[in-house]
Amino acid sequence: MKKIIYALGLLILTVSCDDNALTDLNVDEKNPSSVPPSTLFTSAQKSLTDQLVNSNVNKNIFRLVNQQWTETTYLDESNYNWTARKISDNHWNQLYVGPLANLMTAKKSIENSEILANDPEYATKTVAKKNQLILIDILSVYTYQIIVDTFGDVPYTESLQGSGDYLPKYDKAIDIYKDLIVRLNKDIATIDTGATAFGTADVIYGDDLDAWLKFANSIKLKLGINLKASGLESAIANNAILTGAAGGFTSNKDNAKLTYMNNLPNTNPIYEDLVFSGRHDFVPAKPFVDAIVAKNDPRTVVYFDDNLTPYKGGVVGIKNSYGKFTHVSDHIQEASFAGTLLDYSEVEFLLAEAVERGVAVGGTAESHYTKAITASMEDWGISATATATYLAQPTVAYATATGTWQQRIGEQSWYAKFNRGFEGWTSTRRLNFPVLVAPATADQAAEGQVPSRMTYPIREQTLNATNYQAASTSIGGDKLKTKLFWDVN
Repeated sequence: MKKIIYALGLLILTVSCDDNALTDLNVDEKNPSSVPPSTLFTSAQKSLTDQLVNSNVNKNIFRLVNQQWTETTYLDESNYNWTARKISDNHWNQLYVGPLANLMTAKKSIENSEILANDPEYATKTVAKKNQLILIDILSVYTYQIIVDTFGDVPYTESLQGSGDYLPKYDKAIDIYKDLIVRLNKDIATIDTGATAFGTADVIYGDDLDAWLKFANSIKLKLGINLKASGLESAIANNAILTGAAGGFTSNKDNAKLTYMNNLPNTNPIYEDLVFSGRHDFVPAKPFVDAIVAKNDPRTVVYFDDNLTPYKGGVVGIKNSYGKFTHVSDHIQEASFAGTLLDYSEVEFLLAEAVERGVAVGGTAESHYTKAITASMEDWGISATATATYLAQPTVAYATATGTWQQRIGEQSWYAKFNRGFEGWTSTRRLNFPVLVAPATADQAAEGQVPSRMTYPIREQTLNATNYQAASTSIGGDKLKTKLFWDVN
């Protein structure tokens, strides 16, 4: 798998000449003017995963905002100053200009391709073409949810128009959610799991369309839970939860993961950020370290290095000498460590939440909570014996753990998502647990609170000002503390 760089615009030179041989000389066979859809699909999968996995403070600060990691030297990001490095612009561009643009280009190319009626493989190729468009749509839906869950109202119906519309309007977040559910319902109903799609170009599931079907249902479950939490569109939310739960992940074998390679540029971005670069910019944060140590959590041995005994987390918002605090484990920094888009543990936590929100998905909140923790332990290589011992503790067992259901599920979901900062932040925002406290040194833009969203990119504020202002007004102000439509607890 090679990293793909492609041109969004093509400069076409027209030469009038009667000699076809001379015209052929203008074709560079080694540098084609178009990229195959399969290559674009691979690139979209990798660039999307890279953005959610990397720890580069210019692009991904979600482990920091969620106080799972904190910084040693450069402190702006842990203090919620996200404008100096234009982090909102970078995150926005990494998703719109990266995977979504690739997926849109691949979609247009596939739609415009022709399969001749007299082709002996006409039927097989036709089904594969349909499946390719479905997989593109599923991954696009996933990406749009990330964007909505970051900013709120965003460009959707007018997005990715290029020269057709450089100044797109912003759609309301809840309307985007509802349309994403409609799209997934269509994809789920029409995918042919007995056929093929992208073959080896699918670097997440290896063209296992049954796995893609489960992935689509699990995304729909997640959309449904967020929509249910908003208190709006209850019928749509309930249906999305029920149908998504019925067809979603059932084990860690279903996890949506991209396995990286041992050589650059195809290594896990964390390896590039922390090992290859030789930088020591992060340590596990004190709120997270203290919480899981207090619970005797066996995942400490795979989350953290053993450079210190006992474990010691860095204080959020101030300088932390790298050598004096616990380090992120070598396991997480391995070049080939897989990047996760969605896993079975997350699905089971969502099902536990669904039960508590009154949706009859089957099972109890306790059973799903226990399965969620067990799935996380298994995925991290923790033994069944250690997992059972952990679950038997009164501070962990669902019936006896401290607090409301939101606290029990929210805190354990936070523990399980140590290396999935964005989804950890989403869970924390929706459930209001764990209770995170902004550092006293936090930037004034945070107004004393842990951010509930990212502010819109500076580029949008300056170049798409009219639509930006309308969106800002719609969501209640373009501020870090402004809550998304589903963040109402």
